[in-house]
Amino acid sequence: MVNLEWFRTFKAIYETGSLTAAANKLYISQPGVSLHLTSLEAHIGYKLFDRGTRKMVATEHGNILYNSIVEGVDKLEAAERHFYRNANSDKTSISIGMCFETFQHVLEPYISELPFDLISKFGGYTQMLGDLDKGLLDFVISPQKDDSLNIQYTSFSKEKIVIVAGAKSDISEFNKIIGKGDLKAAEKWLNDQVWFGTTGDMEHLRNFWIQNFKKRPDFKPNFIVPNKSSILRSISNREGFAVVPDFLAKEQFANSSVKIVWEGKVPLENTLYFAQRKKTIYAKELEILQKIFIKEFE
Repeated sequence: MVNLEWFRTFKAIYETGSLTAAANKLYISQPGVSLHLTSLEAHIGYKLFDRGTRKMVATEHGNILYNSIVEGVDKLEAAERHFYRNANSDKTSISIGMCFETFQHVLEPYISELPFDLISKFGGYTQMLGDLDKGLLDFVISPQKDDSLNIQYTSFSKEKIVIVAGAKSDISEFNKIIGKGDLKAAEKWLNDQVWFGTTGDMEHLRNFWIQNFKKRPDFKPNFIVPNKSSILRSISNREGFAVVPDFLAKEQFANSSVKIVWEGKVPLENTLYFAQRKKTIYAKELEILQKIFIKEFE
């Protein structure tokens, strides 16, 4: 009988393109990954990957197998996460979803004090709200809402999307231009600066530009870093520009290592929501989480 772990390992190799990356993703050794793949190929009788110098490239049989098993493996992994409980604890286990930066800046300092176990997921809001509706998550912090009748949304704060810069960035010329109300010249000046962005997520930059200049930005960031926390660390007490939610930089604003350059002619704000299923058995636990967020966003 085929070992289901072989399918999980095959899926990880297919999606990462590397035995090493798959091993890191699955928290197993690279020889273990190689053994799973070899065993699976021997079981089904086909070669699943061509071993390139830099990447594992799926064969036609590999593509067919992936398309056949990916949905099933995803469902098994989702069920595993949902029903996970700490074997040494009888505490309730709560599954939550939010953007990584929100977790890091708001919830992370409180983790060790929570009276329940916590499983955190980071990803796109649409997917996380879908997982909440399906029962795979219990609580989501989101600036978006969907039309599910099973989900209750409670607004608790707003985030303002602003242009920020490191403390050593000279913005005196920009302030003069904005003082004259010359948006065309303001955009040109901003285009000439050194910008920081995040991997695969330029939504805030794009939306700010559309809101204020009625167009998408004409430039790409000079430096792409993993997340917005990395941006703030990179520009603190240095030079560099970025577009971020204001609450993420509260500490940097307070110590003057990062400054607000411009809130925009038409400020861009997002309402933040607590999202949870209308029928939940975790009302007390979710109330604890809500109080933390309300306190930190005051």
